[in-house]
Amino acid sequence: MNRNNIVNVILSGGSGTRLWPLSRASKPKQFLQMFNDLSLFQHTVKRNQFIIDDYLLITNSTQIIEAQKQVKEIGVNISKKVIEPIGRNTAPAIALAALSLGKDAIMIVTPSDHMIADEELYRVSMKRAIELANNDFLVTFGIQPTEPNTGFGYIEYEKENVISFREKPDLKTAEEFLKKGNFNWNSGMFCFKASVFLEELKMYNPKIYEASIRAFESIENGEVAFEAMKQIPSDSIDYAVMEKSKRIKTVSADFYWTDLGTFDAIINYFEEGNDVVNLHRVLNKSTYSFSDKKIFTNVDDLIIVNTMDSIVILKKNNSNDIKSIYNKVKEDYPELIE
Repeated sequence: MNRNNIVNVILSGGSGTRLWPLSRASKPKQFLQMFNDLSLFQHTVKRNQFIIDDYLLITNSTQIIEAQKQVKEIGVNISKKVIEPIGRNTAPAIALAALSLGKDAIMIVTPSDHMIADEELYRVSMKRAIELANNDFLVTFGIQPTEPNTGFGYIEYEKENVISFREKPDLKTAEEFLKKGNFNWNSGMFCFKASVFLEELKMYNPKIYEASIRAFESIENGEVAFEAMKQIPSDSIDYAVMEKSKRIKTVSADFYWTDLGTFDAIINYFEEGNDVVNLHRVLNKSTYSFSDKKIFTNVDDLIIVNTMDSIVILKKNNSNDIKSIYNKVKEDYPELIE
């Protein structure tokens, strides 16, 4: 008997606002070719190349051209795609992907903007997840925490059984999770049969399920009709399915993982000995510049981001402050967001 078709479903719709002004609407975080001269999107495609049989890309009309250009650069062709006219979060996106595939297809769902090392360990985790998916489980990947991070959701687990999903905690709660030792970060990666996911979505969120079927029927040349997409309730896969289903398993991943979602996270990645294009430590101080120019200062603990049309200066370890700056710029200088 032939094994099930294994498809990497790549989620690529985010705007990466926490990395503005490097990241723009036209070229968001996942397409920045900063990491060994490749983008996070390209790294995602490459690491899954020898695990899967095919790809399916979920993106939007503003990103599809850049995505196709970047896969061509690394010698890969992705013909299956779902182009969303508006975002409706991950549950509808994954439902549209599942409807596009055969019911027995094994879906490995990955964001396009994470960095992963230790690829042999990654393949071991994927192999186990595929085994569980073949037994009709919905599999989530838990990352062993290295710090009490308040920016991630957590999975409470016992071996491969999920006890509970926890929302992003405050610092005290995150510290308690680490002490208990059976909490992992929720990576946002999943593995399951297309049919099993759709069955669970239909059971626990029939409104999304039914609206997704109507939207799927509207697809032409990969593009979902705007009005049909607009009718789908917006919800994450965690809320819509994973936190409710009785068919959940988790694989504790031993590989290195980071979402590189902030300037501080990229600096930490750089300090671990990894190559990041145009990131520099300034005069051996704890100030860092993202720039193709030489920048000098005797001020400690800064992050300086220098682009062609904008310069942003942030306090190190507070790079999430970019959110308030971004919102103000979007209001006053919308052309700098594009």
